[in-house]
Amino acid sequence: MKSITDAYHVPLIINDRTDIAIAIRAAGVHVGQSDLPAYVIRSMIGSDALLGVSVTSVKEALQAEKEGADYLGVGALFPTNTKKDAAHVTLQELKNIKKAVTIPIMGIGGINKTNLELLKQTGIDSIAVISAILDQPNITQAAAELKQCL
Repeated sequence: MKSITDAYHVPLIINDRTDIAIAIRAAGVHVGQSDLPAYVIRSMIGSDALLGVSVTSVKEALQAEKEGADYLGVGALFPTNTKKDAAHVTLQELKNIKKAVTIPIMGIGGINKTNLELLKQTGIDSIAVISAILDQPNITQAAAELKQCL
């Protein structure tokens, strides 16, 4: 996977596994609230690697930013079958998080072309999707349609 992402100059971010991210010299790692604290991960990966942290509240967002996160993943914003135990984050809390921190915010969880319009007023910097593309019969078409909605 890393050789493919490197060939296309796309940063590879490893989810949860800091050891693997370090071993393969990935661009960064993304961790959740049940993983090691962000400041510990930051000390392990150094200042040049990207560090993303999943958050569901302003308090968690401020802590992650303080501890060295480069960006935050906020969600689940909508119901999702990808991660059934994900806590729900309201659009108002998403807006509150965006106002509270200075680092980029990525919305995640159940985002698709039918609810994407709701996120346009939140000020978030990016989105992450899985099922909006991979659960569709034609993933190329699904990706193109989602991109068109942006």
